[in-house]
This record gives sequence, structure tokens and C-alpha cells, in this order.
Amino acid sequence: MTDAPAKPHRVVIVGAGFGGLETVFGLKGAPVEITLIDRRNHHLFQPLLYQVATASLATSEIAWPIRHVLSDRKDVTTLFANVNGVDAKEKRVRLEDGETIPYDTLVLATGARHAYFGHDEWEPFAPGLKTLEDATTLRRRILVAFERAERETDPQRRAALLTFVIIGAGPTGVELAGTIAELAKHTLPPDFRRIDTQKARVVLIEAGPRVLAGFDENLSAYAQRALEDSGVEVVLGQPVTECTADGVTYGGQQLNARTIIWAAGVRASRAAEWLGAPADRAHRLKVNPDLTVPGHPDVFAVGDTVTIAGPDGNPVPGIAPAAKQEGRYVSKVIKARLNGTTVGPFRYNHSGSLAQIGKRKAIIDFGRIKLRGTIAWWIWGIAHIYFLIGLRHRLSVALSWLWVYARDQRAARLITQGSSKVTG
Repeated sequence: MTDAPAKPHRVVIVGAGFGGLETVFGLKGAPVEITLIDRRNHHLFQPLLYQVATASLATSEIAWPIRHVLSDRKDVTTLFANVNGVDAKEKRVRLEDGETIPYDTLVLATGARHAYFGHDEWEPFAPGLKTLEDATTLRRRILVAFERAERETDPQRRAALLTFVIIGAGPTGVELAGTIAELAKHTLPPDFRRIDTQKARVVLIEAGPRVLAGFDENLSAYAQRALEDSGVEVVLGQPVTECTADGVTYGGQQLNARTIIWAAGVRASRAAEWLGAPADRAHRLKVNPDLTVPGHPDVFAVGDTVTIAGPDGNPVPGIAPAAKQEGRYVSKVIKARLNGTTVGPFRYNHSGSLAQIGKRKAIIDFGRIKLRGTIAWWIWGIAHIYFLIGLRHRLSVALSWLWVYARDQRAARLITQGSSKVTG
């Protein structure tokens, strides 16, 4: 009688973002059977999501079908499903439709969502930017505002339509503000007859004392000057106290605006609730040095789902390179365990922070080396193109950017999700 062949180690990964996908890549060739679960059928290059929202890029240029990306990985089964819980005792992942998926090792890469700091009722008026659906919704709101202003005869209502408010001056807020200003002042003017799009107001509101607080103070000051030079009104030290369909309130004053974008904060998924595990105020899991969840040595968490200190004692930032490093590390730990060996604790290597401010301006902080202006913009562009998946997407994005750079034209100015009668 021969022994039955050993079953492959079952690895379930929830989330096909940067951390989850990098874990899959790192496990190539390992004696494992991988199940990758995501509520969407595509992997999204989130750092460029704002460029879809501002009509610089098309959705297909920054997203790839997960099944296509992993089509040559016969060890990976992809499930298009929504996870709503984890039974850690039985080692099963619960799907929304009632099905459960067994695991030997679980990797939670569930990402984050918008945080309105106790004011979730603001979301319909001030949508955030985390998904392709968010981006196309914002693109629609921005472009429809100009279209309606073209037909509006009342000066006050027209002014409100041509006022765009971005709440939060982190990288996403700064990049959105700078690009919307360029859209209004350089791309759209030849296309309209009744309005002057150059008179549009772009207002960036930040509760803190400066924009891009995570960057060096000199780079932050340069970014603010560059934004103001491009026509963005920067408001600092003024938290927003109200968001409605008519506008925002900050510093005791009301600003009428029909387009409001939320870029002020994020909250992690419900992964901590699923496991009853410790979390910080943003609901991010507090993990062990090997990225396992306390009390659950067979459960890892990566990316925006977790909080862990970096070498400098500060939390590892919630950016794509960090998630990729964590995913790569987790795959090494899993393989080491299967081989009966160990690896040291996770150590984050910060390779630099980048932010685009406008069409020809960006800032880069590599630690000792800090760059700004046009040369930083070129490096920013090359770095982002490098991390895209596939030669076709790299060429497509590069050509789109060159066209914007040379001609101030954005070909993705499509209003979708309804007709001219649809509101919002």
C-alpha cells in the first residue's frame, strides 16, 4: 500500500492590490496551492488613479484583469467574491454568499477605504478616490460642472459650478488640485464659448499647518508655492466643519462649491474585526515583527491593512512600495516555514517619496537627495511607468503623458454613467 501524496499547503490571499499580488509573485515555484480572492476583477495601479479622475488617463491604462495577470500560474485560483469574515478557529474564510474557503496560511491584503472622522454623512457630497468607480465618478462630476456652467445664466450658480474644493493636502489632494487647475486653465479654454474656464477656482483645504506634511519642510513650501503659481488657492490650518450639496464650511465661513473631493484620510478594512485583533485608531491591524497577527501565527497582514514601525520608529507609510515589500517578505516567510527554516523580522526600506504638483513640476525626497521642479517631474514619470504591468501599458501611459506635456490635451475627457439629465 502506497502513501497518498501530500496535499499542497493552502494559501488564501484576500485582496489583489500591491501587497496581495506581490505575495503571489513571491510564492512562484513553492509547494503551495494559492486562492486569491478580490471583490473586483482587476488589479489597480492606485498611485495614478487621480489621473483618471482628471481625464489624463483612461481606466484601461492603470488597471489589469487579475486573471490575465496570473494566467500562466496554474497554482493560483482566482475568485471574484466579497469576503465578510474569517473563522480563525476552523481556519476558513467566509464569503458574502455563504461559501467558506479553507486555508493553512491566510494573507490579509484588504486595503483601506475613506475616513470621514465621524462624519460619514459627508460622503455623498465629498466622494473620495480609492477605486476605478470613484475615479470615473469624480471625472464625471468635474466635467459636468464645466458643462453646466456653460449653460448657467445666474452668476452665483455659475461661480459655484466653477469652484472645486479638495479637502486634504496629502499627495492625493495636492496632485488632484494641481491637475484640476491645469485642466481648467490650459486644456479646456478653447473648447467653451460662454464661459472662461480659466476663472475656475480650485481650493485646497488642509487642517494642518502645511501641504505634504510627510515631506521635508523646504519641499513642502516649494509645493505650496508651485500650487499657488498654478492658480490653486491653498487654505491651511482650517479644518472643514460641514459638507453639503451646496459647498463646505471652514473657519466659520461658507464656500459655495458644487464639486467637493475628499482626500483627508483613510480607514483600514474590517480585517481587525474579523479576527478580534488589536488595531489603531484607523482600524489598522497591529502586527508582529514578522507581519503575523498577534495570536494567529498562520495569519499575515500587509499593506494598508496594517500598522508597523519602520527602522526610524515611525509607522511604515501606506504607499505602494511598502505594500510590495511586505508582500515579498510574507512570501519568504511562508517558503521558509515550509522548508523548516526561519527569516528575520520585516525591515522596511524606504526608497523615497514622490509627488507630482503639476504638468512639469514634482518633488522627490530620497533622504539625503531632494529634488524639485522639472527634473523631479521626469523622474516621477519614469518611476511610475517602470512599475506599470506590461510593455503595452507603459507605452500607452508614456504617450498619453507626452501628449499632455506637449499639447495640453487630455483625450480621456469622457462623461459616462448617465446623460446630461443625471445629477452629480
